[in-house]
Amino acid sequence: MGLLEDLKERIVIADGAMGTLLYSHGVDRCFEELNLSKPDDIIHIHEAYMAAGAEVIQTNTYGANYIKLARYGLEDEVKTINRAAVKLAKQAAANHAYVLGTIGGLRSINKSSLTIEEIKRTFREQLYVLLHEDIDGLLLETYYDLEELKTVLTIARKETDKPIIAHVTLHDVGVLQDGTPLADAIVQLEQLGADVVGLNCHLGPYHMIRSLEEVPLPTTAFLSAYPNASLPDYRDGRLVYETNAAYFEETALSFREQGVRLIGGCCGTTPKHIEAIARALKDRTPIHEKTVKPRRTVVSVQEVEQENEPPLQEIVRKRHSVIVELDPPKKLGITKFLEGAKALKEANIDALTLADNSLATPRISNMALGTIVKQQLGVRPLIHITCRDRNLIGLQSHLMGLHTLGITDVLAVTGDPSKIGDFPGATSVYDLSSFDLIQLIRQFNEGLSYSGKPLGQKTNFSIAAAFNPNVRHLDKAVERLEKKIRCGADYFISQPLYSEQQMEEVYEATKHLEAPIYIGIMPLTSARNADFLHHEVPGITLSEKIRSRMASCANNPIQSAREGIAIAKSLIDAAFDLFNGIYLITPFLRYEMTVELAHYIHEKEQAAQEREVLHG
Repeated sequence: MGLLEDLKERIVIADGAMGTLLYSHGVDRCFEELNLSKPDDIIHIHEAYMAAGAEVIQTNTYGANYIKLARYGLEDEVKTINRAAVKLAKQAAANHAYVLGTIGGLRSINKSSLTIEEIKRTFREQLYVLLHEDIDGLLLETYYDLEELKTVLTIARKETDKPIIAHVTLHDVGVLQDGTPLADAIVQLEQLGADVVGLNCHLGPYHMIRSLEEVPLPTTAFLSAYPNASLPDYRDGRLVYETNAAYFEETALSFREQGVRLIGGCCGTTPKHIEAIARALKDRTPIHEKTVKPRRTVVSVQEVEQENEPPLQEIVRKRHSVIVELDPPKKLGITKFLEGAKALKEANIDALTLADNSLATPRISNMALGTIVKQQLGVRPLIHITCRDRNLIGLQSHLMGLHTLGITDVLAVTGDPSKIGDFPGATSVYDLSSFDLIQLIRQFNEGLSYSGKPLGQKTNFSIAAAFNPNVRHLDKAVERLEKKIRCGADYFISQPLYSEQQMEEVYEATKHLEAPIYIGIMPLTSARNADFLHHEVPGITLSEKIRSRMASCANNPIQSAREGIAIAKSLIDAAFDLFNGIYLITPFLRYEMTVELAHYIHEKEQAAQEREVLHG
């Protein structure tokens, strides 16, 4: 008989965590490499689980793929490590347990960190090695991203008729991170050829059972569950799982009632947990019918009334629009900042953009200043949000806070890495890329959190994205814009340009895009400022002509400022007929410069309208 035949007749017990036991013994390096350097340790763990009652064991290959092994310089050892893992598992099993070749998911919350093509290449390399070693089946586990699991499952099903177990992993009860209900995901996996479908990791027994309550028995496949021992605690620099084995004995019966036929354990579980499960389910037959709880009613999502102001992407499509960046101060005290914000409001700008600790330098919170200028001055704030400083939890909290404050205009950017700022040893988070952040904000606009959980209200964020045209291959930059539009970007704000010719090149390269562009212009203040921007600020390039013009008045601060204004006005002239949106960047809180430029743009707009009337 094979595994699937056994599952037709009875509940089958699988093993628990490999990494947890290795970690508890002080191993804190690549677990998969131990197949080569500590083979006896791996065999002993397999044997311990079998002694506890496991009839199915998995190879120590969860992260034995090119991408994960490359972190340890072991990317050339994929074949060797996987082959060794199967050999060790088979030696331990000695024909008394089924051996599953394990392949773990690669994507987590940062979906765009790996392309599907990269995943396919990596998966195939590991898959072919495991299949060549004649395993009894495949275990695809810890897949947060349904697209990834469906992709690799499709590949595996074409390559083998051996049993395939496909496990998704949930952030929240009953729903995948893309909002797909668990019951729907299981149907999709069954249709793609999975023989066993279910859950592993992240959730403990309680939440995993609640998730399965909404899942009908599959038509042809079998249900499985590999819960974590509990939520982990963090003590003395180590993760600790508290759940005792007796609790697993109790919950094993509940898993049976939900139709689970293959049951094991994930993070935090040990042979004691598996022994408890085996004891509870000894001589228990699987159920053939179950009462399915109605899927949790989706919480109604309230539409929030939009303010009278149309979003910036609509304004800039109809007329010339000016937005101005005014950096939050690096020191406490906002008197000069508010003076600048007030002067810019009087210059009739459409929005004041506030960077999020630009150049990785601590500044007063842009959300705090945005709230102040909105409430006290009636200025529309456009808040930059970086991926650098907040993890996925913090980003969602930040977005909810902005919505609650009535701030709806945001710019999603990756953010300069911490190493270039005042505190180079600070951690750069980057849970999400700018593409992922744009998608997250769009999902908030649909009333859903990252995990697919209803937020209770739909946000109405207008989503700006960054555009860096100062690159060698402009076509590649435009491809990024197109991808950001697909992710949900409404319009773009560019890095500053310092060339009339470059303005025309950017226009020609982007004129097919539906999303409008605010073209960046930043007045120079001195020759030193020009040299710094050219040589040291990523994404900004100045022509030799402009640097020479600034150098000619290097010893005269007043003349330098006037020359910087003159250069900016010539750039505005070049941009005016090509782009409706102008993004002025205020240098060093010298708002009088951007006030003058804003007036200049409005004068050009008025003159253009008058000419249109005369010739109309």
